[in-house]
Amino acid sequence: MADVLSQNEIDALLKQLSSGEIDANDFDDSKNVKIKEYDFSRPAKFSKEHLRTLEIIFEHFGRLLSSNLPAYLRKNVQIEVMNSEAVTYSEFSNALSNPVLLGVVSMHPLAGNIVLEMATNIGYAMIDRLLGGVGEPLEKTRDFSEIELSILEKIFDIIIDLLREPWANVVEIVPHLERIETNSQFAQIISPSEMIAIVTINVNIGGVEGLMNICLPYITLENVMDKLNTKYWFSTMQDRDEMSYSDVIETAITKALIPISAELGRSSISVLDFINLQPGDIIKLDKKIEDELDIYVGNIVKFKALPGSANDNYAVRVTEIVREEE
Repeated sequence: MADVLSQNEIDALLKQLSSGEIDANDFDDSKNVKIKEYDFSRPAKFSKEHLRTLEIIFEHFGRLLSSNLPAYLRKNVQIEVMNSEAVTYSEFSNALSNPVLLGVVSMHPLAGNIVLEMATNIGYAMIDRLLGGVGEPLEKTRDFSEIELSILEKIFDIIIDLLREPWANVVEIVPHLERIETNSQFAQIISPSEMIAIVTINVNIGGVEGLMNICLPYITLENVMDKLNTKYWFSTMQDRDEMSYSDVIETAITKALIPISAELGRSSISVLDFINLQPGDIIKLDKKIEDELDIYVGNIVKFKALPGSANDNYAVRVTEIVREEE
């Protein structure tokens, strides 16, 4: 607490000021105060911590893209998060050219939509690859046809569905592609002055390189902004121990469907005999009735068994388990 001056001290101070012995500027502390400029047209709704957490989320998203897209494109896919920034939606939309490839995505239970913008050369390359080409983009940019947009919609569905896992530490979302727009004027999902976060991702598909921008409006993330920090992020990751992951994997494996077949035996016949086969004809096999049958799981022999029946259905009784080392 500051010292309280007595009346005599106040009178003495005023006398010194009036006589010029003390300069009033010596008591001015305003020069030491740091003033921070604030632009009310660009309110700082996203902190550096928020943007860094979004980068972590989409780095996870990028790893999923790198491992899942090659199964559909039959091409090596490399994904890298370049940067993130906070801008107004008008700055984002004004930077778009036509034609553009925009996916408007809902993220229930979050309000509003996000926008996923993909470079057109990446879109053309994916279409070319899915239609049997080598995956080259067009030399001259043109509008997408209805058939091409239908193909891209399938790929967008695959990409967007991969958003579930990276966001699980923040909120359980159900992403859904609302529509694809090729004209930026038809993708005004929010007011132009609203603040958004943009995460820029570099996509490389078999040597064809382009950018993917994810536009995340503040109004969509408002309810989970307190969870968009690295401290919360890593604490929730620690809660998911290895046992929970092993349980999930075990459950997924137990539900997997695999083909099982029993080989009664083998035989060789001529093509002419095969063509002339009639109901009732007998084919001699290389196994006897009392011989054990090979039971295949997929294309691997895993069991030995004897043939029989159960409830008027053909069946086998397992007699031996074929170990891998055998």
